[in-house]
Amino acid sequence: MPQNASRQPGRHFLQIPGPTPVPDRVLRAIDMPLIDQRGPEFSKLGKRVLEGIKTIFKTTQPVIIYTATGTGAWEAALSNTLSPGDRVLMVETGQFATLWKVMAERLGLKPEFIKTDWRVGADPKVIEEHLRKDKAQEIKAVCVVHSETATGCMSSIAEIRKAIDAAGHPALLLVDTISSLASTDYRHDEWGVDVSIGGAQKGLMLPPGMSFNAVSEKALRASKTAKLPRSFFQWDDMLTMYKNGYFPYTPATQMLYGLDTSITMLHEEGLDNVFARHDRLAEATRRAVRAWGLEILCRDPKYYSPTVTAVLLPDGHDADQFRGVALNTFNISYGASFGPYVKKYFRIGHLGDINDATLIGALGAAEMTLTLAGVPHKKGGVQAAMDYIASSQNTVARAAAE
Repeated sequence: MPQNASRQPGRHFLQIPGPTPVPDRVLRAIDMPLIDQRGPEFSKLGKRVLEGIKTIFKTTQPVIIYTATGTGAWEAALSNTLSPGDRVLMVETGQFATLWKVMAERLGLKPEFIKTDWRVGADPKVIEEHLRKDKAQEIKAVCVVHSETATGCMSSIAEIRKAIDAAGHPALLLVDTISSLASTDYRHDEWGVDVSIGGAQKGLMLPPGMSFNAVSEKALRASKTAKLPRSFFQWDDMLTMYKNGYFPYTPATQMLYGLDTSITMLHEEGLDNVFARHDRLAEATRRAVRAWGLEILCRDPKYYSPTVTAVLLPDGHDADQFRGVALNTFNISYGASFGPYVKKYFRIGHLGDINDATLIGALGAAEMTLTLAGVPHKKGGVQAAMDYIASSQNTVARAAAE
């Protein structure tokens, strides 16, 4: 730190939609000495996390764990199931769907991109119509981002599965759950997903550097004939070693300790309670935004994400400047904006190890920053959020007492 820099007391509010703050309990779990990755102690850890992560994806099928960010898990999903020149159907729900499409092009695939204005999720009807036109059934995969981190729009995977089935199309269904996993209900098996892609640094409350592929039997069959090159991401190599709780390369042992603890914490709270908490905090955030008289980027409530809310600022106001004022004045970070809306919105992350009081602090800082940054708004957003949370908690308390 420069000598003339003043210390900011208290903790930094990391209110971006990932990476999210790592709980102390997970930090303590990571703070362990290394063990022999081919020894019996590691085998027990490996088997425990490989089974435990299945409960988060709600699957009985294998979940492959990579020492990589979610981008690596994207590549693994594509490269293990597809061949050069394959057509894939994707939906432009935002920045991360767009990046996935760019990756598909770089890998030699032929993505067909359903355009949107970034203010809605993927429309199952449009996907069905597109698949029905593919009479030769040349489209090999449908790729969808469940919760688009860049926009705060979420797509219904269950409805998309129904749309694919209604079209009678054999395409694989690949789903990015990076900012939804362990934060909102997700059902890999029940929804008929072939590859679910996850990351550790959001709802799982871990540092970046670990990602996942939950794979169906259909996806495993596809991997036997897929011809895209892969080495590090090869599923077969991983699954062979998993039988004994080991990895084919040097694993991120400390991250596995953290994952083990994260899974335990999620089940201690109860997954349904985790999802209800995220829903409550998301709705409180949206009520604050409306009370400020500002606009939520996600235009249609049926697409609202429970993990992130993107807030549009009035024309002429720079969202990056707003974020800078917030950081320098209140030691809080909000998420940046992307694409056609760059500098036009900021994002409030409300996922991971976050509670009601933390959110109210984040909303309070946002309301004060609106004033300091000269952004026209109405007062009372924080009060609207507090009223909603208090009412929700009162309802929970009454139900528990009955």
